[in-house]
Amino acid sequence: MKFDKLDLQILAVLQANADLTHQELAKLVNVSVPTCQRRVKRLKDGPTIERLVALLDPSEIGEPLTAVVEVTLANQCAEVLESFESLVCAVDAVQQCYRLSSGPDFLMILSVADMAIYNDFAHSYLTAQNQVRNVRTFFSTKRSKFSTSLTLKGAELTV
Repeated sequence: MKFDKLDLQILAVLQANADLTHQELAKLVNVSVPTCQRRVKRLKDGPTIERLVALLDPSEIGEPLTAVVEVTLANQCAEVLESFESLVCAVDAVQQCYRLSSGPDFLMILSVADMAIYNDFAHSYLTAQNQVRNVRTFFSTKRSKFSTSLTLKGAELTV
């Protein structure tokens, strides 16, 4: 999908606050409300906007422990990689899962209530799996930055 400057501006504003009305958004990007509505609908109907969500503070909902987990499998054949990926991606505690090109095979970000919950996950989905060769887990002591926004070149707003 090709984006013009207006598309990029709409996306930039929505990344910062997807809770705006079409009227508020249209005013911010300096277009009419119908134009704004059409653009947003096209971006939502296409593959660009996957979904609109509320970002929660893990500490406020009782999941203050963030674990960054590296997993190396014993075998890197497609079937084993896909099987492991399907297994862990179905777990609610796994917020992000990336298949990597070198080093460990997977990098996962988990959010859990406490060490006991992490240990249950590690036992059930990591150490109990025959294909898992190595696991390294790092626990966050401070969240210095958390963002879901992508850099959109050409989206600068003129006020």
